[in-house]
Amino acid sequence: MPETARHSTGLAQLDAMLGGGLIPGTLTVAVGATGIGKTQLGVQFADAGARQEGRRGILFDMSSRGDAQSHADYARRICSWQLAAADPAHPPDAASLFNGHAARADYLHVFDYSGRRVTRGDLDFDAWQGWQAELAHKLAVTIGFFYGNFVAGSRRAVIDGVEPIDRPSESIQFELFEYIYHQILRKEADWVARDLLREHFRQHSEQVAAHAYDSSQVSCLLLYTSAESMLDQLIDRPLDQGDVLSNANTILYMGKVRDGRRLARAVYVAKHRGSAASDEIVPYTINDNGLQLEA
Repeated sequence: MPETARHSTGLAQLDAMLGGGLIPGTLTVAVGATGIGKTQLGVQFADAGARQEGRRGILFDMSSRGDAQSHADYARRICSWQLAAADPAHPPDAASLFNGHAARADYLHVFDYSGRRVTRGDLDFDAWQGWQAELAHKLAVTIGFFYGNFVAGSRRAVIDGVEPIDRPSESIQFELFEYIYHQILRKEADWVARDLLREHFRQHSEQVAAHAYDSSQVSCLLLYTSAESMLDQLIDRPLDQGDVLSNANTILYMGKVRDGRRLARAVYVAKHRGSAASDEIVPYTINDNGLQLEA
């Protein structure tokens, strides 16, 4: 794929709204309430990688409480994709990274159980320290999941399950996302390998070099659950300095709009740096094929 090519969202109408699609190497955030269709959009975006880059993207699920995200069910119904889950307890070994075995897993639910709070304000000191210790153990699994898929050709990462929070700085999920984005997705491949392989890096340096990839071609779609459900509310919300939305290249708001005596779903491109974008509010529906935007 030429370096100047856009990454398709998997929806032709949405690509048109974005001036041809998403710009490789950037962060896109889709914001909306639970049930608005964010996960379906993520699956469609990841699946579009098979047609553009020759390999689907990967799905990283950070949900820790509430309803399941249903990624496997959506992937199967929308695009006949049978997700293979990575083991959240054991990082891949070096051999599996370079023979493609690690890349056979395209879904990772890093927290393999639910029911826990994810913000500092909800936890006492010991519980917060427990989260920090658990994250430290999960990092090797997380790095291995992304790196193994990137060396195998994936160029799209979908990160789902982020819960609404007044102060992102107090969220364990945002802490993990910031690490993933800056220390894995935007870092050069050999430095990601160093973080993963550590003392074993030197003995595998030739394999690392042979499996180098261009991190500037890796796109990230973050699916961010909002407290607001109406599209007007999302459009009116401020983009605080330091908030993940203020740092995103592209922001898609997905919310409900009034259509006569009923509510409908609609999407709006709130920001799209480096490209012309539509300022329309476009309705969409959801069926077994995923999101369908109105022409």
